Amino acid sequence: MIVWLNGTHGAGKTTTSGLVQQLIPDSRVFDAEKVGETLMDIKPGLPGPGADNFQHWPPWRPLVVETARRVLDYAGGTLVVPMTVLVEQYWREISAGLAQHAIPVRHFVLHADQDTLRGRIAGDILGPNSPFRLQYLEPYAEAARTWLHAEAEVVDTTHLTPAEAALQIAEAVKG
Repeated sequence: MIVWLNGTHGAGKTTTSGLVQQLIPDSRVFDAEKVGETLMDIKPGLPGPGADNFQHWPPWRPLVVETARRVLDYAGGTLVVPMTVLVEQYWREISAGLAQHAIPVRHFVLHADQDTLRGRIAGDILGPNSPFRLQYLEPYAEAARTWLHAEAEVVDTTHLTPAEAALQIAEAVKG
């Protein structure tokens, strides 16, 4: 099974994923961003859109699916995937690819209101007020309004600690 933690930057995906992993037996965190970083390391760079966001490169989505499939085939258990996917077509490609391999997915969106997200991004010790992170706030809001919240289980992290959000997710998964 895959527990996919979606949401924009500042929602708490990375922190929450590690805590979810601790609460679900036989689970591992798979950071699909590393697949994108591998594509970004190809020299010379890949053609077409993607230099600003590796998700735009067509190989990224099937490579995420194939990597997840291979890891699950090898290790079993559950993969917890903290990864923002705000383009509906990209989510459809990933979820369809996983479905083709009969891999069940529990898709959660970690949500917080815009003021909370801005505050978290401003206070991030690794990169306060990151322009990269801030530029995704509006696309996230648009995706949330148009398709994302209807496509996933929404966990509002505005007033939750990461530990509380992780417990809520783990309990939902355990059913």
